[in-house]
Amino acid sequence: MIMEIFETVNAPPKRPVWNAGRTVGAKWALKPKQIWEIRFYLNQHRRLRDRALFDLAIDSKLRGCDLVRMKIGDVVSGRQIRTRAIVMQQKTGRPVQFELLPDARASLLAWLERRGGTVDDFVFPSRVDRNAHLSTRQYARLVDEWVTGVGQMRSEYGTHSLRRTKASIIYRATGNLRAVQILLGHSKIENTVRYLGIDVEDALALAENTEI
Repeated sequence: MIMEIFETVNAPPKRPVWNAGRTVGAKWALKPKQIWEIRFYLNQHRRLRDRALFDLAIDSKLRGCDLVRMKIGDVVSGRQIRTRAIVMQQKTGRPVQFELLPDARASLLAWLERRGGTVDDFVFPSRVDRNAHLSTRQYARLVDEWVTGVGQMRSEYGTHSLRRTKASIIYRATGNLRAVQILLGHSKIENTVRYLGIDVEDALALAENTEI
């Protein structure tokens, strides 16, 4: 009886559940209509940096930690924006290549002309320390602003929504899971299956019918 009282008195206080009140699970990818809504929203509010960041996030399909660490030399060649770029992934240590389409090249050029800097500077510097890059936390806050700015629920979207968006569109259009695996920089096709939320049997059938 004494032991039970002692354990009750000294029991550690219960901590709140980390995900209380949050939507748990994979964030939704953006639909093409939502991409253009966000672009219009950013243009309307003259958020030049954010438009470049958004376009680069969509085309690069990079994790937030890799996106914010990109340097001007990664996207610029001479006086032009590259049509293709390559980045070493922080999580895997493996390189991943991606395309930069006209919309992204135009918004990046407009931003970098205002931003200035050298090839060794970060594309998106921190506003607190110009020698540091934009933090992943601030990037996440910006994504929240963008999606709520076009009437979407912030709980349903996040930085991984931008990473998944183009990959999901490519998969739906082509069914080529191997191509999406390469574009996302995944080492295993099973990771791509889980990331896109694809049924395993369907994914394997597609992979078996994809000649490389």
